[in-house]
Amino acid sequence: MATRVTSMTESGLLAAVTVVMALIGVYVPLLGTVAVLMWPLPILVLIVRHGLKWGVMAVVVAGVLTAALVEPAVSLRLALAFAPGGIALGLGFRNDWSSVRTLTTGIVCSMAAKLAAMALLFALTGVEPFSMQFDVMEESFDSSAEIYRSMGMSEAQIEESRKIFTENLSLVRLLLPLIVVIMGLMDTMLNYFVGGAVLRRLGHDVRMLPPFAEWRLPSVFVYVFGFSLVGAYWGSTREIPLLYQASLNFSMLATFAGWVEGLSVYMYASRHFHWPKLFSMGFLFFVTLNSFLLRILCLIGLFDMVLDYRTRYWAEDKSRG
Repeated sequence: MATRVTSMTESGLLAAVTVVMALIGVYVPLLGTVAVLMWPLPILVLIVRHGLKWGVMAVVVAGVLTAALVEPAVSLRLALAFAPGGIALGLGFRNDWSSVRTLTTGIVCSMAAKLAAMALLFALTGVEPFSMQFDVMEESFDSSAEIYRSMGMSEAQIEESRKIFTENLSLVRLLLPLIVVIMGLMDTMLNYFVGGAVLRRLGHDVRMLPPFAEWRLPSVFVYVFGFSLVGAYWGSTREIPLLYQASLNFSMLATFAGWVEGLSVYMYASRHFHWPKLFSMGFLFFVTLNSFLLRILCLIGLFDMVLDYRTRYWAEDKSRG
């Protein structure tokens, strides 16, 4: 009985926290973005401490209260887009899954949930996802063009800027699937690390990823990168838009994976060669700002997935560490 009372009490408190975070997400600029991304955190903690049933009940209660205080459509989209990822992470921590399995399951569930939320938005409103954001961006450029004219910029320069802006906007439209992946990745990673820290503070022994300098991503990204380059070439030269878009998204995804792996290799190398932290961070900042060096860092990461520089060249140091 005491355990049930404790579960009900914590469930009520954490459901209230999720409602407050939803209100912050709706009404507070900037901080609201962080609150929305971390909305599943109380659900995650509740599932680890008291089980799936209490976590799902808290989602339902928080959804009903948010619908009453804000708007039913907002509550439904929030719960549909973010709750599944938090539930998956909570189950992974509670069942003592490996860190990779927990994180991968959370990312997949989060991405599927984002797609479901977008489909719901389209079904309810008939408006394509992100279309309003694109309209706002186009309107903002029109406003900027008026300012440029008042400053004396020629029409030819404004049209050239408009052409570049339109091309970049078209590229962003092509990369919408990748944006969904990044969205799922961001909120899952944030809740994974913050949730793990909170659970350890509460006395739970949860599995976490190894230090970032020891991360190794699967070599499949190398093959994805290679095939996507071929697919993008075929799609553009043979006028197959769907193949071109898919290849472009896979290419950018593999490049992003290479960037993460490259950062991991860089952090390991800086530790191996005992570079001063100030120098290491300063050079990394310079690399990030330089597009050529950034591409090299991504390629280093992609090749490391196959060659494993750290084991091949620094195994002795690894064994001593």
